[in-house]
Amino acid sequence: MKRTAMNHSSRRMAALGMAAALLVGLTACGGTAPTSTGGAGSTQAGTAGSAEAAGEQSYHLTNVSYDPTRELYAAYNEAFAAHYLAETGNTVEITQSHGGSGGQARSVVEGADADVVTLALAHDITLVEEAGLIQPGWLSEFERDSSPYTSTIVFLVRGGNPKNIHDWDDLTRDDVDVIHPDPKSSGAAMWNFLAAYHYADEKFAGDDAKIKEFLTKLYSRVLVMDSGARGATTTFVENGQGDVLVSWENEAIATVASYPDQYEIVSPSISILAQPSVAIVDGNADKNGTQQVAHDYLAYLYSEEGQQIIGQYGYRPSDDKVLAQYADKFDLNMKLCNINDFGGWDEAYKVYFSDGGVFDEIYLR
Repeated sequence: MKRTAMNHSSRRMAALGMAAALLVGLTACGGTAPTSTGGAGSTQAGTAGSAEAAGEQSYHLTNVSYDPTRELYAAYNEAFAAHYLAETGNTVEITQSHGGSGGQARSVVEGADADVVTLALAHDITLVEEAGLIQPGWLSEFERDSSPYTSTIVFLVRGGNPKNIHDWDDLTRDDVDVIHPDPKSSGAAMWNFLAAYHYADEKFAGDDAKIKEFLTKLYSRVLVMDSGARGATTTFVENGQGDVLVSWENEAIATVASYPDQYEIVSPSISILAQPSVAIVDGNADKNGTQQVAHDYLAYLYSEEGQQIIGQYGYRPSDDKVLAQYADKFDLNMKLCNINDFGGWDEAYKVYFSDGGVFDEIYLR
């Protein structure tokens, strides 16, 4: 062993990222121990080819992830399964599960049989670790703090930017309605809050009262607070509510690609380097006999092919050379704070998002 609100869905939003197949919804089966197969097997999404070799092993993995990674992992699972078959002669099928990152972490703690988690922030994985399902040291198991891709927070506005929205100050205006997920269930929403907080901190030179007054005004303009980032995108795009969506960069990129001329991306003057994290759920993987294939699955995210898929789906590759190939997709000149500016995730969660923390203080006023 190695070391709130309803989340909407719609058929049109499935086009985001233009993935051909979406494997969505957690199944109770989770990962399974390898079984011998002797004949030809049917190919299915996330499965590496057909079982042609006698004695070939077949694996099943469950990846519990957060809302906007549906299309990314639908494509990546196909690529990994083909790679795994070519490298080992074994097949692997991957089931995906998606929702607000915090809720997804809690589902694993409560018994969802995930072999791996690929969540929006390290703190959510820490919750699974504290439940005894992930061994300590997971953050250093893979490169770059087990973050194979990064993102940031941007504004998605309607075509022509009719409300003339350019920075965080504009989100406090009385004529602007904001769509923003719920920090109590959404990892994206926590990144959003911290980016806004850092902006206010610089604007008001650390004056705590003025920072909280600014954030109170901003969150008073939130029209709908969905439980997850994809639900917030659906509210803004499909339901036509709000003037601005505070969004993952990858969600905004996918929306603009899917609805040309109807939406624009606005980069605020200050945002945050968002680092989604990945980890093996050791307790489940050991039980299911999937420890090695789970490791290979996450490690392949750092491969050339994995990084290319990451860039194609609007996430920032962790490999700087691959990132440079997709530089036209991203505003790489944005000023970004990072989680270390808040003392790391353990400290940030305690101060800002725990019951009675800063978010509760400004939102419940």
